[in-house]
Amino acid sequence: MDYYSSQISKLIEELSRLPGIGAKTAQRLAFHIINMPEEQVEQLAHTMTEARSNVRYCRQCFTLTDQEICPICSNSKRDAKTIMVVENTRDLAAYEKTGKYGGVYHVLHGAISPMLGIGPGDIKLKELMERLRGDVDEVIVATNSSLEGETTAMYISKLIKPTGIKVSRIASGVPVGGDLECIDEVTLLRALEGRTEI
Repeated sequence: MDYYSSQISKLIEELSRLPGIGAKTAQRLAFHIINMPEEQVEQLAHTMTEARSNVRYCRQCFTLTDQEICPICSNSKRDAKTIMVVENTRDLAAYEKTGKYGGVYHVLHGAISPMLGIGPGDIKLKELMERLRGDVDEVIVATNSSLEGETTAMYISKLIKPTGIKVSRIASGVPVGGDLECIDEVTLLRALEGRTEI
């Protein structure tokens, strides 16, 4: 039995498709949106549409940006010889919050997971290897401490070792199974400072 009109039910259904949004949160958000002034709702819808249309991959590091080259890659003060490899843009943001990393990044957009059918060709590994043809001293592998993250780290290490470029892995302090975006800055900083060569 439907408790709401079809428009409200449809809005709740669409909101509940978002990650981390359950039925109750979707219902709360739906009623909040309905009670917002119409111009704010239009602005919200416009902002979402604009972001979806204009956000793309950075040409160098493959993070999400609305520019050709993201602000980190275009910053001449960053150490372009040190590349931190992360699984997604949220992980990049987590390290940026520490304010202590001065290198650049490479975003894989995933991790190797044979069980899910995700192989090396499904993430941005080929693009990473192309970047390493330039002047690079160290690659810091900062994938999550999950089975997929560890598999990806080992694969990257085996790819890069023959090039002579130093490859290091973030240190423990990041719990196994933990996602980088959910970890506090102090733990992330300790993991970065205590990284080991792999």
